[in-house]
Amino acid sequence: MSSENLPTSPGRKPRVAVVFGGRSSEHAISVVTAGAILRAIDRSKYDVLPIGITTDGRWALTADEPERMAIADRALPSVADLTDSAEGTVVLPVDPGTREVVYSEPGAVPKALGDVDVVFPMLHGPYGEDGTLQGMLELSGVPYVGAGVLASAVGQDKEYMKRVFQSYGLPVGPYEVIRPREWAQDPAAARTRILDFAAEHGWPLFVKPARAGSSFGITKVDDPSRLDEAIEEARRHDPKILVEALLTGREIECGVLEFEDGPRASAPAWIPPVTDHEFYDFEAKYIDSASGVVPAPITPEQTAEVQRLAIAAFEAVSCEGLVRADFFLTDDGEFVINEINTMPGFTPISMYPRMWEASGVSYQELIDRLIQAALSRSTGLR
Repeated sequence: MSSENLPTSPGRKPRVAVVFGGRSSEHAISVVTAGAILRAIDRSKYDVLPIGITTDGRWALTADEPERMAIADRALPSVADLTDSAEGTVVLPVDPGTREVVYSEPGAVPKALGDVDVVFPMLHGPYGEDGTLQGMLELSGVPYVGAGVLASAVGQDKEYMKRVFQSYGLPVGPYEVIRPREWAQDPAAARTRILDFAAEHGWPLFVKPARAGSSFGITKVDDPSRLDEAIEEARRHDPKILVEALLTGREIECGVLEFEDGPRASAPAWIPPVTDHEFYDFEAKYIDSASGVVPAPITPEQTAEVQRLAIAAFEAVSCEGLVRADFFLTDDGEFVINEINTMPGFTPISMYPRMWEASGVSYQELIDRLIQAALSRSTGLR
Protein backbone atom coordinates (compact mmCIF):
# COMPACT_ATOMS: atom_id res chain seq x y z
CA MET A 1 0.00 0.00 0.00
CA SER A 2 1.46 3.41 -0.91
CA SER A 3 2.03 5.81 1.99
CA GLU A 4 -0.30 8.43 0.56
CA ASN A 5 -3.15 5.98 1.17
CA LEU A 6 -2.06 4.82 4.61
CA PRO A 7 -4.96 5.43 6.99
CA THR A 8 -4.80 6.99 10.39
CA SER A 9 -5.89 4.37 12.93
CA PRO A 10 -9.49 4.83 14.09
CA GLY A 11 -9.63 7.00 17.17
CA ARG A 12 -6.02 8.12 16.77
CA LYS A 13 -5.20 11.78 16.33
CA PRO A 14 -2.88 12.64 13.44
CA ARG A 15 0.71 12.69 14.64
CA VAL A 16 2.84 15.68 13.68
CA ALA A 17 6.62 15.44 13.80
CA VAL A 18 7.98 18.95 14.38
CA VAL A 19 11.53 18.82 13.01
CA PHE A 20 13.86 21.69 13.91
CA GLY A 21 17.45 22.79 14.53
CA GLY A 22 19.75 21.60 11.78
CA ARG A 23 23.25 22.20 10.51
CA SER A 24 22.86 25.73 9.17
CA SER A 25 23.80 29.00 10.85
CA GLU A 26 20.08 29.48 11.52
CA HIS A 27 20.01 26.54 13.97
CA ALA A 28 19.00 28.62 16.99
CA ILE A 29 16.27 30.53 15.17
CA SER A 30 14.82 27.21 14.04
CA VAL A 31 14.72 26.07 17.68
CA VAL A 32 12.96 29.28 18.72
CA THR A 33 10.42 28.91 15.93
CA ALA A 34 9.74 25.27 16.77
CA GLY A 35 9.21 26.20 20.40
CA ALA A 36 6.47 28.60 19.38
CA ILE A 37 4.84 25.90 17.23
CA LEU A 38 4.97 23.35 20.07
CA ARG A 39 3.46 25.88 22.45
CA ALA A 40 0.55 26.76 20.16
CA ILE A 41 -0.32 23.55 18.31
CA ASP A 42 -3.76 22.17 19.24
CA ARG A 43 -2.95 19.13 21.41
CA SER A 44 -6.62 18.12 21.45
CA LYS A 45 -6.41 17.68 17.68
CA TYR A 46 -2.84 16.45 17.11
CA ASP A 47 -0.25 14.25 18.76
CA VAL A 48 3.17 15.86 18.56
CA LEU A 49 6.65 14.35 18.27
CA PRO A 50 9.48 16.89 18.62
CA ILE A 51 12.62 15.90 16.69
CA GLY A 52 15.70 18.08 16.83
CA ILE A 53 18.62 17.96 14.42
CA THR A 54 21.91 18.82 16.12
CA THR A 55 24.49 21.12 14.58
CA ASP A 56 26.48 18.05 13.47
CA GLY A 57 23.42 16.50 11.79
CA ARG A 58 22.23 13.91 14.33
CA TRP A 59 18.46 13.46 14.55
CA ALA A 60 17.57 13.47 18.25
CA LEU A 61 14.46 12.88 20.32
CA THR A 62 14.02 16.11 22.28
CA ALA A 63 12.07 17.29 25.29
CA ASP A 64 8.62 18.67 24.54
CA GLU A 65 9.35 21.77 26.60
CA PRO A 66 8.75 24.94 24.57
CA GLU A 67 9.75 27.21 27.45
CA ARG A 68 13.34 25.99 27.05
CA MET A 69 13.40 26.90 23.36
CA ALA A 70 13.30 30.68 23.59
CA ILE A 71 16.02 33.33 23.48
CA ALA A 72 16.81 34.14 27.11
CA ASP A 73 19.11 36.99 28.19
CA ARG A 74 20.39 37.21 24.61
CA ALA A 75 21.46 33.53 24.75
CA LEU A 76 20.40 31.39 21.81
CA PRO A 77 18.92 27.91 22.36
CA SER A 78 20.27 24.69 20.87
CA VAL A 79 18.95 21.19 20.19
CA ALA A 80 21.80 19.82 22.31
CA ASP A 81 20.24 21.50 25.33
CA LEU A 82 16.97 19.62 24.80
CA THR A 83 18.12 16.00 24.60
CA ASP A 84 19.37 13.70 27.36
CA SER A 85 21.33 11.38 25.08
CA ALA A 86 24.42 12.37 23.15
CA GLU A 87 24.19 9.26 20.97
CA GLY A 88 20.51 8.34 20.55
CA THR A 89 19.22 8.72 16.99
CA VAL A 90 15.75 9.11 15.50
CA VAL A 91 15.22 7.45 12.13
CA LEU A 92 12.35 8.38 9.87
CA PRO A 93 10.94 5.65 7.62
CA VAL A 94 12.64 5.02 4.31
CA ASP A 95 9.95 2.62 3.11
CA PRO A 96 6.96 4.41 1.52
CA GLY A 97 4.79 1.56 2.81
CA THR A 98 5.22 2.59 6.47
CA ARG A 99 5.43 5.75 8.52
CA GLU A 100 6.91 4.28 11.68
CA VAL A 101 9.63 6.30 13.38
CA VAL A 102 12.34 4.41 15.28
CA TYR A 103 14.65 5.55 18.08
CA SER A 104 17.94 3.75 18.67
CA GLU A 105 20.87 4.02 21.06
CA PRO A 106 24.15 2.07 20.99
CA GLY A 107 23.79 -1.29 22.75
CA ALA A 108 20.01 -1.06 23.03
CA VAL A 109 17.16 -2.59 21.07
CA PRO A 110 15.66 0.01 18.70
CA LYS A 111 12.40 1.39 20.02
CA ALA A 112 9.41 2.12 17.80
CA LEU A 113 7.95 5.56 18.41
CA GLY A 114 4.83 4.97 16.33
CA ASP A 115 3.65 6.32 13.01
CA VAL A 116 4.08 9.91 11.85
CA ASP A 117 1.33 11.29 9.62
CA VAL A 118 2.93 14.60 8.66
CA VAL A 119 6.21 16.44 9.19
CA PHE A 120 6.29 20.13 10.08
CA PRO A 121 9.85 21.05 9.02
CA MET A 122 10.68 24.17 11.00
CA LEU A 123 14.18 24.30 9.54
CA HIS A 124 15.82 27.39 8.12
CA GLY A 125 18.69 27.53 5.67
CA PRO A 126 20.77 24.75 4.08
CA TYR A 127 20.13 21.08 4.94
CA GLY A 128 16.47 21.68 5.68
CA GLU A 129 14.82 24.59 3.89
CA ASP A 130 16.69 24.08 0.62
CA GLY A 131 15.00 20.95 -0.73
CA THR A 132 17.29 18.40 0.91
CA LEU A 133 14.87 17.41 3.68
CA GLN A 134 11.94 17.71 1.31
CA GLY A 135 13.59 15.24 -1.06
CA MET A 136 14.13 12.76 1.76
CA LEU A 137 10.47 13.05 2.80
CA GLU A 138 9.37 12.53 -0.80
CA LEU A 139 11.41 9.31 -0.93
CA SER A 140 9.88 8.23 2.38
CA GLY A 141 6.36 9.05 1.26
CA VAL A 142 5.69 11.20 4.34
CA PRO A 143 3.58 14.35 3.81
CA TYR A 144 5.13 17.61 4.98
CA VAL A 145 4.27 21.27 5.43
CA GLY A 146 5.46 23.80 2.90
CA ALA A 147 7.19 23.98 -0.44
CA GLY A 148 8.36 20.95 -2.41
CA VAL A 149 11.88 20.09 -3.55
CA LEU A 150 12.21 22.50 -6.49
CA ALA A 151 10.53 25.48 -4.84
CA SER A 152 12.55 24.98 -1.66
CA ALA A 153 15.82 24.83 -3.59
CA VAL A 154 15.01 27.89 -5.71
CA GLY A 155 13.73 29.76 -2.67
CA GLN A 156 17.01 29.14 -0.84
CA ASP A 157 19.32 30.24 -3.68
CA LYS A 158 18.95 33.99 -4.08
CA GLU A 159 20.59 34.02 -7.51
CA TYR A 160 18.26 31.48 -9.09
CA MET A 161 15.30 32.91 -7.25
CA LYS A 162 15.97 36.26 -8.89
CA ARG A 163 16.47 34.60 -12.29
CA VAL A 164 13.08 32.90 -11.97
CA PHE A 165 11.45 36.19 -10.97
CA GLN A 166 13.02 37.94 -13.97
CA SER A 167 11.80 35.23 -16.34
CA TYR A 168 8.25 35.86 -15.08
CA GLY A 169 8.55 39.62 -15.50
CA LEU A 170 8.76 40.45 -11.79
CA PRO A 171 10.82 43.57 -10.98
CA VAL A 172 14.23 42.74 -9.48
CA GLY A 173 16.99 45.09 -8.31
CA PRO A 174 20.53 45.11 -9.74
CA TYR A 175 22.80 42.31 -8.50
CA GLU A 176 25.97 40.38 -9.25
CA VAL A 177 27.07 36.88 -8.25
CA ILE A 178 30.52 35.58 -7.29
CA ARG A 179 30.65 31.81 -7.61
CA PRO A 180 33.03 29.69 -5.53
CA ARG A 181 35.29 28.64 -8.41
CA GLU A 182 35.57 32.23 -9.66
CA TRP A 183 36.74 33.52 -6.27
CA ALA A 184 39.13 30.61 -5.80
CA GLN A 185 40.73 30.87 -9.27
CA ASP A 186 40.74 34.62 -10.00
CA PRO A 187 39.67 36.81 -7.08
CA ALA A 188 41.14 39.89 -8.77
CA ALA A 189 38.79 39.51 -11.74
CA ALA A 190 35.82 38.95 -9.43
CA ARG A 191 36.78 42.02 -7.41
CA THR A 192 37.09 44.13 -10.56
CA ARG A 193 33.65 43.03 -11.72
CA ILE A 194 32.13 44.09 -8.40
CA LEU A 195 33.94 47.44 -8.54
CA ASP A 196 32.57 47.97 -12.05
CA PHE A 197 29.11 47.12 -10.68
CA ALA A 198 29.60 49.71 -7.93
CA ALA A 199 30.74 52.29 -10.48
CA GLU A 200 27.48 51.76 -12.37
CA HIS A 201 25.09 51.57 -9.41
CA GLY A 202 26.92 53.42 -6.66
CA TRP A 203 27.91 52.69 -3.09
CA PRO A 204 26.95 51.29 -0.67
CA LEU A 205 26.60 47.68 -1.75
CA PHE A 206 25.20 44.77 0.23
CA VAL A 207 27.35 41.63 0.18
CA LYS A 208 25.54 38.51 1.35
CA PRO A 209 25.65 34.71 1.23
CA ALA A 210 23.56 33.48 -1.70
CA ARG A 211 22.05 30.58 0.26
CA ALA A 212 21.59 31.73 3.85
CA GLY A 213 18.91 33.54 5.80
CA SER A 214 18.09 35.48 8.98
CA SER A 215 20.48 38.19 7.70
CA PHE A 216 23.53 36.09 8.64
CA GLY A 217 26.74 37.09 6.87
CA ILE A 218 25.40 40.30 5.32
CA THR A 219 27.63 43.37 5.24
CA LYS A 220 26.78 46.87 4.10
CA VAL A 221 29.88 48.03 2.21
CA ASP A 222 30.38 51.77 1.86
CA ASP A 223 33.62 51.80 -0.12
CA PRO A 224 36.15 49.45 -1.80
CA SER A 225 38.33 49.17 1.31
CA ARG A 226 35.82 46.86 3.02
CA LEU A 227 34.90 44.72 0.02
CA ASP A 228 37.27 41.79 0.63
CA GLU A 229 36.38 41.68 4.32
CA ALA A 230 32.65 41.58 3.43
CA ILE A 231 33.17 38.82 0.87
CA GLU A 232 35.06 36.69 3.39
CA GLU A 233 32.35 37.24 6.00
CA ALA A 234 29.67 36.10 3.53
CA ARG A 235 31.81 33.11 2.52
CA ARG A 236 31.83 31.92 6.14
CA HIS A 237 28.16 31.08 5.57
CA ASP A 238 28.15 30.13 1.88
CA PRO A 239 30.90 29.98 -0.78
CA LYS A 240 28.54 31.56 -3.29
CA ILE A 241 28.15 35.33 -2.86
CA LEU A 242 25.45 37.77 -3.94
CA VAL A 243 26.18 41.49 -4.27
CA GLU A 244 23.22 43.87 -4.44
CA ALA A 245 22.90 47.57 -5.13
CA LEU A 246 21.23 49.80 -2.57
CA LEU A 247 17.55 50.39 -3.23
CA THR A 248 16.18 53.46 -1.50
CA GLY A 249 12.63 53.27 -0.28
CA ARG A 250 10.51 51.42 2.22
CA GLU A 251 10.78 47.70 3.07
CA ILE A 252 7.39 46.03 2.62
CA GLU A 253 6.61 42.37 3.37
CA CYS A 254 3.58 40.31 2.39
CA GLY A 255 2.54 36.80 3.40
CA VAL A 256 1.06 34.22 1.05
CA LEU A 257 -0.97 31.27 2.34
CA GLU A 258 -2.47 28.46 0.31
CA PHE A 259 -6.23 28.01 0.70
CA GLU A 260 -8.53 25.45 -0.91
CA ASP A 261 -9.18 27.83 -3.81
CA GLY A 262 -5.54 28.83 -4.26
CA PRO A 263 -2.99 31.18 -2.69
CA ARG A 264 -4.11 34.38 -1.00
CA ALA A 265 -2.05 37.34 0.19
CA SER A 266 -2.13 38.85 3.66
CA ALA A 267 -2.21 42.43 4.79
CA PRO A 268 1.31 43.74 4.09
CA ALA A 269 3.76 44.99 6.73
CA TRP A 270 6.23 47.86 6.76
CA ILE A 271 9.68 47.37 8.29
CA PRO A 272 10.71 50.81 9.61
CA PRO A 273 14.38 51.77 9.42
CA VAL A 274 16.29 50.63 12.50
CA THR A 275 18.06 53.40 14.37
CA ASP A 276 20.76 51.47 16.22
CA HIS A 277 21.79 49.06 13.43
CA GLU A 278 23.17 49.67 9.94
CA PHE A 279 20.27 47.71 8.48
CA TYR A 280 17.63 45.14 9.48
CA ASP A 281 20.22 42.55 10.51
CA PHE A 282 20.10 39.43 12.69
CA GLU A 283 20.42 41.26 16.01
CA ALA A 284 17.78 43.81 15.04
CA LYS A 285 15.37 41.02 14.11
CA TYR A 286 15.89 38.50 16.86
CA ILE A 287 17.86 39.97 19.76
CA ASP A 288 16.61 43.54 19.96
CA SER A 289 13.19 42.57 18.57
CA ALA A 290 12.87 45.36 16.04
CA SER A 291 9.41 44.97 14.60
CA GLY A 292 7.29 45.93 11.67
CA VAL A 293 4.03 47.84 11.34
CA VAL A 294 0.94 45.88 10.29
CA PRO A 295 -0.86 46.83 8.16
CA ALA A 296 1.72 48.81 6.22
CA PRO A 297 0.93 52.54 5.90
CA ILE A 298 0.55 52.44 2.13
CA THR A 299 -2.34 53.25 -0.18
CA PRO A 300 -5.07 50.73 -1.06
CA GLU A 301 -3.70 50.65 -4.61
CA GLN A 302 -0.19 49.89 -3.36
CA THR A 303 -1.57 47.21 -1.05
CA ALA A 304 -3.36 45.53 -3.95
CA GLU A 305 -0.22 45.70 -6.08
CA VAL A 306 2.13 44.19 -3.49
CA GLN A 307 -0.41 41.43 -2.83
CA ARG A 308 -0.58 40.72 -6.57
CA LEU A 309 3.20 40.56 -6.83
CA ALA A 310 3.51 38.34 -3.75
CA ILE A 311 1.12 35.78 -5.24
CA ALA A 312 2.89 36.04 -8.60
CA ALA A 313 6.21 35.26 -6.87
CA PHE A 314 4.60 32.31 -5.06
CA GLU A 315 3.35 30.93 -8.36
CA ALA A 316 6.56 31.66 -10.29
CA VAL A 317 8.61 29.47 -7.95
CA SER A 318 5.84 26.80 -7.76
CA CYS A 319 5.53 27.19 -4.00
CA GLU A 320 3.11 25.35 -1.74
CA GLY A 321 1.72 26.11 1.67
CA LEU A 322 3.27 29.42 2.60
CA VAL A 323 5.71 32.13 1.60
CA ARG A 324 6.79 35.49 2.91
CA ALA A 325 7.65 37.85 0.07
CA ASP A 326 9.93 40.83 0.75
CA PHE A 327 9.84 43.99 -1.35
CA PHE A 328 11.20 47.49 -1.59
CA LEU A 329 8.73 50.26 -2.36
CA THR A 330 11.09 52.64 -4.11
CA ASP A 331 10.96 56.40 -3.90
CA ASP A 332 9.35 56.55 -7.35
CA GLY A 333 6.44 54.37 -6.16
CA GLU A 334 7.47 51.07 -7.78
CA PHE A 335 7.70 47.71 -6.02
CA VAL A 336 10.90 45.68 -6.46
CA ILE A 337 10.95 42.13 -5.10
CA ASN A 338 13.98 41.34 -2.97
CA GLU A 339 13.36 37.69 -2.07
CA ILE A 340 10.90 35.11 -0.84
CA ASN A 341 11.20 32.87 2.20
CA THR A 342 9.56 29.46 1.85
CA MET A 343 9.70 28.79 5.61
CA PRO A 344 9.67 32.19 7.26
CA GLY A 345 10.15 32.94 10.93
CA PHE A 346 7.11 31.57 12.68
CA THR A 347 7.04 32.79 16.25
CA PRO A 348 3.89 34.72 17.22
CA ILE A 349 5.85 37.99 16.93
CA SER A 350 7.37 37.08 13.56
CA MET A 351 6.13 39.11 10.64
CA TYR A 352 4.46 36.25 8.76
CA PRO A 353 2.05 35.25 11.57
CA ARG A 354 1.47 38.89 12.47
CA MET A 355 0.44 39.72 8.90
CA TRP A 356 -2.05 36.85 8.89
CA GLU A 357 -3.32 37.78 12.35
CA ALA A 358 -4.13 41.20 10.89
CA SER A 359 -5.85 39.39 8.01
CA GLY A 360 -8.13 37.39 10.29
CA VAL A 361 -6.15 34.14 10.64
CA SER A 362 -4.99 33.44 14.20
CA TYR A 363 -1.63 31.86 14.99
CA GLN A 364 -3.19 28.54 16.01
CA GLU A 365 -5.45 28.55 12.96
CA LEU A 366 -2.44 29.23 10.75
CA ILE A 367 -0.64 26.17 12.13
CA ASP A 368 -3.76 24.04 11.72
CA ARG A 369 -4.34 25.18 8.14
CA LEU A 370 -0.77 24.33 7.12
CA ILE A 371 -0.94 20.87 8.70
CA GLN A 372 -4.30 20.10 7.13
CA ALA A 373 -3.07 21.23 3.72
CA ALA A 374 -0.05 18.92 4.04
CA LEU A 375 -2.21 15.99 5.12
CA SER A 376 -4.45 16.45 2.09
CA ARG A 377 -1.55 16.70 -0.35
CA SER A 378 0.17 13.51 -1.47
CA THR A 379 3.92 13.29 -1.90
CA GLY A 380 5.46 12.70 -5.30
CA LEU A 381 5.41 14.75 -8.49
CA ARG A 382 2.79 17.46 -8.45
